[in-house]
Amino acid sequence: MARHRLTDAQWELIAGEFGSAKPTGRPRVDRRKVLDGIFWIMRAGSPWRDLPDEFGAWQTVWRLFDQWNREGKLDRILSMLRHLEGSNEELWCVDGTVVRAAKCSAGGGKRGTRKNRTIMRSGAVVAV
Repeated sequence: MARHRLTDAQWELIAGEFGSAKPTGRPRVDRRKVLDGIFWIMRAGSPWRDLPDEFGAWQTVWRLFDQWNREGKLDRILSMLRHLEGSNEELWCVDGTVVRAAKCSAGGGKRGTRKNRTIMRSGAVVAV
């Protein structure tokens, strides 16, 4: 088993959240693989498009992440996993990432912002 994947005990605990597949239609994507992909993205902080192929298509993983997040399913799953691991309910994830941006990335440029000449022009106001 690869590192940072759901263990069999963890999967057995949360598998009931996904229900069973419909008897007709397109076969659904393996939910365990999708959940591993979501956890990979959350851990790596990588863009969705950089999701490795082993987790499936990034569009599918993102769509299910968005759907499960809206439904509150991800909150229930994380709560179940925290109880299994015996984690503290109040603090279970800390991120100390700092990203510094250059001055020009905010539109400032090296010489400052350009001024609109029509606004800065001085002249008499004509009454209509």
